[in-house]
Amino acid sequence: MSAVLEKIAVKNLGRMEYTSSLQAMRAFTRGRSEATPDELWVVEHPPVYTLGQGAEEAVVSNGIPVVRSDRGGEITYHGPGQVVLYALVDLARRGIKVKPFVALLEQAVIDLIGPRAERRPGAPGVYVGGAKVAALGIRVTRGRSYHGLSLNVDMDLSPFAAIDPCGFPGLQVTQLKDLGISTSGVEGRLTRNLIQRIEDA
Repeated sequence: MSAVLEKIAVKNLGRMEYTSSLQAMRAFTRGRSEATPDELWVVEHPPVYTLGQGAEEAVVSNGIPVVRSDRGGEITYHGPGQVVLYALVDLARRGIKVKPFVALLEQAVIDLIGPRAERRPGAPGVYVGGAKVAALGIRVTRGRSYHGLSLNVDMDLSPFAAIDPCGFPGLQVTQLKDLGISTSGVEGRLTRNLIQRIEDA
């Protein structure tokens, strides 16, 4: 395996406006070459609803902005207390197809939560007891992915009530804090899980 494939850079970018991160991901993906190492970006967004490619326009009355994105999926919410992990990975170079890569993202969260966590057919993400704890949506261009997953850790979940999360009316959401799972060092544990899954693929 080449040195490029051996190392995945992790960048903790802190609090970042959603549109700024979207522009940065597009620029990184557009400008990368066959020799560019893959990167995982860990960010937290101020309150924002994002519309995936499958989402219709949405109007909410709570003052939280709604932003159109180019990721897959429907509508979701990002806010403080949520870990957002963007996976900028050259899937073609690693020989990973899109559906298996989505499964890797889900598995990184399942590895963190344990046997209570599960997938749902036709509804990407991770669930515990029927409630969604992690959402995901990616975009792949020229064999290279961007966007990734969001994991609810210790946040105000009430903004989810203003939408149909991921396009499912009445879908309940939960978070690690309410599941009794330690929130300490979640970012590091999640990124390590994903790196391991990618490298093992």
